[in-house]
Amino acid sequence: MKLLRTLLMSFLALGLMAPASFAAGNAAKGKALFNNPKAFGGSTSCNFCHPGGKGLEDAGMQKEWSTPAGKTRTLEEAINLCIVNANRGKALDVKSAQMADIVAYIKSLGKKKKK
Repeated sequence: MKLLRTLLMSFLALGLMAPASFAAGNAAKGKALFNNPKAFGGSTSCNFCHPGGKGLEDAGMQKEWSTPAGKTRTLEEAINLCIVNANRGKALDVKSAQMADIVAYIKSLGKKKKK
């Protein structure tokens, strides 16, 4: 019985850690998406307006974002506004792996600036 309880607790702990690690995103994959003009079905890449992430260095730290299409309350909303309006692509699900990856990449730009 004790072994069964230990196994169940181990699986529960692993199950709780998996979503947290997924939500963090992968900055390298996000950078690839950021530079891929076909990533969102649009006509250009994020890099077209933000070469090398220029202008986004503080985006990961903000509480409100101003875009040409208006203000947003989340970074994910700002990203989707750019994808739809500037890139003419399809918005991402805010809970998707792609969105988590792009957010991770944008947040990494601020870390590079501090070095």
